[in-house]
Amino acid sequence: MVRFSVVLWDWNGTLLDDAAASLRAVNAMLERRGLSALDLPRYRDCFTFPVRGFYTDAGFRLEAEDWDALAREFHDLYARQEAYLFPDAASSLAELARTGIRQSILSVAEQSRIDAQVAAAGIAGVFERVAGVRDLNGVSKRETGRALLRDLQAHPETTLLIGDTLHDAEVADDLGISCVLVARGHQSEARLRGSGHSVFGDLAGAVAAVIDGIR
Repeated sequence: MVRFSVVLWDWNGTLLDDAAASLRAVNAMLERRGLSALDLPRYRDCFTFPVRGFYTDAGFRLEAEDWDALAREFHDLYARQEAYLFPDAASSLAELARTGIRQSILSVAEQSRIDAQVAAAGIAGVFERVAGVRDLNGVSKRETGRALLRDLQAHPETTLLIGDTLHDAEVADDLGISCVLVARGHQSEARLRGSGHSVFGDLAGAVAAVIDGIR
């Protein structure tokens, strides 16, 4: 039984319910190119990291695109969408805080954007660190995670990442930390089950497992 002292939260799709917002941005891009829109189940089935694979599966002809311009287009469209915390996010964060577990965010969202979203949600005081990136094309989540673990002086054996994608599981494995996944964000439950990590339907279940300890 593992007792955790540090929890690292993914942001997009884990605490922030933004899969539909991302889908709206992607569908706007597809419409501009005369391509077929995706529905949410299809989006969750093909969303992946690196995101080039996702764009290919979604129907974009990347050989005809400027990749940097495509990325800027998505982020500009995404910024116009509304997204809010999952309904159980604030209570789940508060439940963990009551146990004394240290909490931080590990994300590849742009730093100023994630800072603004966290502040707007009224939960900034929960987190010891909010680790995003300064350059959307520069630093990987693995690199950000390594720097965050050093900054927190966290022990890998008592650190847990809570995320919503297979990439979160891969990052956790690479960092040598534990991981649980929540299947209502950017990837489907069926895909997450293939990670070998515990998968929950909501944050309440994930947090209860963290507090009880995960075998």
